[in-house]
Order: sequence, then C-alpha cells, then structure tokens
Amino acid sequence: MRTLAVVGGGVIGLSVAWRAAGAGWTVTLFDPASGTGSSWVAGGMLAPLSEGWPGEDAALAFGAASLVRWPGFAGDLKAVTGTDVFVADATLTVALDAADAADLRTIADWVNARGHELSLLDRAGVRAAEPSLGRGVRAGLLAAAEPAVDNRALVNALKFACLEAGVEFRRERIEDLAALPHDRVVLSAGAASAQLWPGLPVRPVKGEILRLRRRPSAPVPPSRVIRARVHGRPIYLVPRADGIVLGATQYEVGFDNAVTVAGVRDLITDAEAVLPGLGEYEFAEAVAGSRPGSPDNLPLIGYLDDTVIVAAGHGRNGILDTPVTADAVLALLADTELPEARAADPHRFISGGVR
Repeated sequence: MRTLAVVGGGVIGLSVAWRAAGAGWTVTLFDPASGTGSSWVAGGMLAPLSEGWPGEDAALAFGAASLVRWPGFAGDLKAVTGTDVFVADATLTVALDAADAADLRTIADWVNARGHELSLLDRAGVRAAEPSLGRGVRAGLLAAAEPAVDNRALVNALKFACLEAGVEFRRERIEDLAALPHDRVVLSAGAASAQLWPGLPVRPVKGEILRLRRRPSAPVPPSRVIRARVHGRPIYLVPRADGIVLGATQYEVGFDNAVTVAGVRDLITDAEAVLPGLGEYEFAEAVAGSRPGSPDNLPLIGYLDDTVIVAAGHGRNGILDTPVTADAVLALLADTELPEARAADPHRFISGGVR
C-alpha cells in the first residue's frame, strides 16, 4: 500500500488527504492543530473573476479552473458529510467613486473578453439588487457565477470526510521532512512552509477579519458577497446564517497575528460606508491570520525532490483554489499532471534538485 504524509492541516492539506485516501493511498496528516490557521480566518469568497485585472491571465485561468470544480467538490463533500458549505451564490463588487467605477468597467471588459460573464450595474441596478447598500454606491459589477462558502463549515466537513476515508490525524509538529518514512510527502503548511523547505518563496501576509452577528433590530445581511474599495482599502462582506464576515486588512508584518485597534477601526468605518445599517450588528469576533503569499500571487504546486510535493502559497485564494489544488496534487501522485495547474509549477522560482 502506498503511503502519503500530508504536512499541514488547512483546507489544502485536508482536501489532498481526503482525495488521496479515496484514491487508495494510506494517508497520515500531521498538524498540531488542524484547521485552526488561515483556513479558519477567512471569508470564503470564490471570486477569481471579480478580482481579475488586465495582464493577470495566469491567475484568472487558475482561479477559474478551480471555480468550475467547486460544485462537484462541494457535492462530493455533502454526500459524505451532509454539509452544504455554500452561503451565497453571487458576488457584487461596488464602486463609491468615479475612479473605482472606471476600474469595474476595465475588469468587466477584460474578463468578459476571456469567455467569462460579468455584468455592469448602474446606481439603480445596484439598489434593486441590494437595497440595504449605502446611497453613496454609484456602480456595481455582478458576478453571477461567483458564490461563497462558510470556511469553518468547510474545515469541519473536510475533517469528517478525512476520518471517513481512513486518514490518520497526528497532532505533531514536523521539523524535518526527510525524516518521514512515507513514499510521498505533501508540504501544505501554508505560510510556515518555507520553515520546512528553506528558500521556498512563501511568506506570511497578515489579515484581520471581524465576525458580526445580526441582532433583531439590524437589517438582514446582503444576499450576495459584497466587495468594495473604500479610501483605497479593499473590503468584503460575506453573509452567514447568523450575520456577516467582514474583512480584510492586509499587512506585511511577518508572523504577527495580533488584532489591532487600527485594523478594526478601518474595517468598521469602511463597511459602514457600504452597508450603513452595520452599526446595529453585534460584535462577535475579531481574529487575524497569516495568509501564505507568493511573489506572483499564484500558488506553488509541484515536486521539490523525488518525494516531496509542495502545495502552498495560495495567498488570499486558498479556499477558492482548494478543488484544483487537490486535483493537481492527485495527478502528481499518479505520475501525471493537471494542465490547468502548470502556471503553479514551483520551477518558476526554484531550480536544482527538483524532480
């Protein structure tokens, strides 16, 4: 029986472990606290189209390849766990000034020219779609194909699916990949991956999010994911059954997961410009995590030597990229490749000693 060690228990590691066990591998997942890292501190947006920008063709193609896999991936997970992880079925990006409205037109033209579908909305169209948004919103970009998932429900469902598939969980911190006796090793330790493979160009990017619980006096959450840029800062509001996930700040400060007063202030101030009734919500949680960033905002997926496969560096798109990453790793384990994942080959940064 072929043996596989998965080092790192976020959504990437969990999905790889689940799929590999289903493909006949004997899988052991190593993580001192599986599912508690950046996968737990996320909004759950699946938005490669709304985030598209001219010149970023590889990122758009990779994200879109994962987006089309999400219905099947979520369906398979629901069949095993009974959990429906979806919380919204579309994304609306809004503009509060003329410059941002012009950017929405640029995104729409570029993304639509590549075979996808984004719809521009005027002020009246935005208010018809989401009446609770502020009157300062002047335009919108609707991505009907971009849903969102509950990241914490996803983590829990993947853990359950792994256990059902026979994955062994070991609450151990691995210090040396070479000491693992398994036939193959998948390095999926997120922002900490470079600590286990020196020179790997993966770094921590801090992000803070707030979880807000709806009170009876508060307006209902938007039915879609709402994204915007306020005072030059990106912001998103993702609906949940009991409220809203509000995010996210972004700082290059290393492994610093403290929530700052300034970060909370900026998130709330900016969010109220988009959703004025937000002040009636209950403050439920403030938390920060370290996203695993890469130099070009694409992950690294591929062999580092004859045994070790890296699957890291997904940045803020780890939830989005989960299905295509799992498929890419399973292809490598079967001694083939997934064409849609070629842009994520670590050879673009790492030379020598790679299979």
